[in-house]
Amino acid sequence: MRKLGLLFPGQGSQHVGMGRGLAGRFLAARETFEEADDALGFPLSRLAWEGPLEVLTATENAQPALYVHSLAVYRVVRERLGPVAAASGHSLGELSAHGAAGTWSFADGLRAVRLRGELMARAGDTTPGTMAAVLGLDEGAITGLCEGTAAAGMIVVPANLNAPGQVVVSGEAGAIERISCQAKKMGARRVVELKVSAAFHSPLMGPAAEAFREALEQTAFHRPEFPVVSNVTAAPVEEPRRIRELLVRQLTAPVRWMECVGRMRALGVERFAELGPGRVLAGLNRRNARGVPTVSLGTPESIDQMESAI
Repeated sequence: MRKLGLLFPGQGSQHVGMGRGLAGRFLAARETFEEADDALGFPLSRLAWEGPLEVLTATENAQPALYVHSLAVYRVVRERLGPVAAASGHSLGELSAHGAAGTWSFADGLRAVRLRGELMARAGDTTPGTMAAVLGLDEGAITGLCEGTAAAGMIVVPANLNAPGQVVVSGEAGAIERISCQAKKMGARRVVELKVSAAFHSPLMGPAAEAFREALEQTAFHRPEFPVVSNVTAAPVEEPRRIRELLVRQLTAPVRWMECVGRMRALGVERFAELGPGRVLAGLNRRNARGVPTVSLGTPESIDQMESAI
């Protein structure tokens, strides 16, 4: 059997109805959503299944909903997937990867994810910012634009290094507007402002990171059952204290996604499974892992077809 890598999606992949079909079909998924409702003390499952969308999309709700959906999928399919060579997740998805790897208990991880979302939303209210995806320019050109804008006294950084020709910048609204204009003049194919509530993975998340650090010190961590590649270092991390440190740093550091996928390939991964709603990471793999089979598992139908897909 070819070595498997697990991918876990981040914020933006949520949608109303996520996980409802899984819970209706698979006992393990239904029990996962029930466990989440009990751990959080409110019906997250109802919010994920029925919305409304604007409430589900709020950072403090979207992040735990994604975590629960991804872990529900993992619990349903893990016996059918075979041994896992490595895992990683995009931003919030890295915390889901640790949930799958047993780095923390499902409930402890969920409570940490909920707090992470609350802290990030609060930081966005205190120090407003936004993000934009720049398509068609390389990382070096965008880094130069960010450095020039920072020299003019504005806060902006490359935040998500998603794929060749796709970099997301994050920072103050004025800085994003300036970079958008300059990037188009430099030949960017498109600049898309993201529908987010704050400047994630930027220095504006500093207050959230410090509060998250305090919370993680009170959370029990274990060595993961399989390698989990960090967004910050693009390398696997196993020691619990180091995992804590990197999950805190991740809030203000760029998501080095291209390198994460490359490192998983270097660890021997020959096929990928994206666990959770949507197909964002499978789409990025068309550039980040050309020719490597990648399947998205998030619905009963996709799970029914998984053997033939991977």
